[in-house]
Amino acid sequence: MKAVIKPSKACGRVKIPPSKSMAHRAIICAALADGKSVISNIDYSVDITTTIECMRKLGAEIECGKDTVTVQGIKNFGSLKDNNIECSESGSTLRFLIPVFSLTGQKIIFTGKNRLLKRPQKVYSDIFAENGLLFEQDQEKITVCGAVVPREYTVAGDVSSQFISGLLFALPLLDNDSKIHILPPFESRSYIDLTIQMLAKFGISIEWEDSLTLCIKGGQRYIPHNETVEGDFSQFAFFGVLSAVNGTVDICGMDPASLQGDKQILDILRDFGCDIGLENGVYRISAQKLTAKPIDLKNCPDLGPVLCTLAMFSKGDTRIFNAGRLRIKESGRILAMQTECAKMGCTITDTENEITVRGGFAKPAVPLDGWKDHRIVMACAVALSVLGGEIDGCEAITKSYPSFFADLKNAGIEVELYD
Repeated sequence: MKAVIKPSKACGRVKIPPSKSMAHRAIICAALADGKSVISNIDYSVDITTTIECMRKLGAEIECGKDTVTVQGIKNFGSLKDNNIECSESGSTLRFLIPVFSLTGQKIIFTGKNRLLKRPQKVYSDIFAENGLLFEQDQEKITVCGAVVPREYTVAGDVSSQFISGLLFALPLLDNDSKIHILPPFESRSYIDLTIQMLAKFGISIEWEDSLTLCIKGGQRYIPHNETVEGDFSQFAFFGVLSAVNGTVDICGMDPASLQGDKQILDILRDFGCDIGLENGVYRISAQKLTAKPIDLKNCPDLGPVLCTLAMFSKGDTRIFNAGRLRIKESGRILAMQTECAKMGCTITDTENEITVRGGFAKPAVPLDGWKDHRIVMACAVALSVLGGEIDGCEAITKSYPSFFADLKNAGIEVELYD
């Protein structure tokens, strides 16, 4: 799919879709609870439908309504319906579910698409090896066999928080206690806090012994719970940046008390010179002049692409720290944004863990490519709302935000889509 975007002033009102991160967690917890749970405010992106299908294979009965999922959770791990688990491109689905499905004791084969199986899984391969369990990975599949055991685990804190969350879903169900020791530097702690928050709603208690140690009591059980999923600050960021560079949009559907790490977008926009108002649950963002400031992606790596767009329209050079993990997402996001921003007249340089965006040099763009990456497509679309142009590969938005271009139109931007 191709999007042609005309330069047009942002205005109007947008309701941000529910948090993909929280929806994954709620659906998994509900599927592990013996009883009925109702999860409301669901957006059926590819990632979320993937997790739903995986939990059905574990044995959960899941009925999908318009924006509500009713889940009858499993009684035990003997209800596995299929040992071939397709995870599409969802890193959260894969990494959350490897320890969970290991509890079946069966041989499980995980498959995926595009770059998913090229993304690092060494944390799990090491854990399975240490416990004498099977973990085999090639470019087509990951095969595991054998259940994770209660013990003390040591996990790197700078690869992905998804490995820690995956263990947190599974370890409370074991007979004995466990601990997770996190090796510094510890990045994306906010995502661990989201997991702990959701687990608590379903009756699972996790405690921090100190800032790098998690204590997990064994013998716990998930309790059914009805949950309404909050709005997604990683998606909010695209319309926050749109407002900053190209007008003012009223943005609703968010929880101001959210623990999401991507809520950092509010502080970043303020640092760059934006005025941010909040009234009756609606955010209004505007800016007279944007000035580059340093940005730390330690707890919000998903914001990387759209922050490159923000930096492109700001005065000065923006240094973005702790950016190295952008290379191992759905695309190599540093190279992707370097390439596409160059087409718009903006230079991005990089070192191992830092990028610098030279702002204030944007110009009308030649056709852009989406790199099969939802966040690259959306970041480029925000830029083109000012510059005008076209993007190929826009179907990638279905991974996380199927209604993005409809919402972009609601925000006053002229967009035409072509197959």
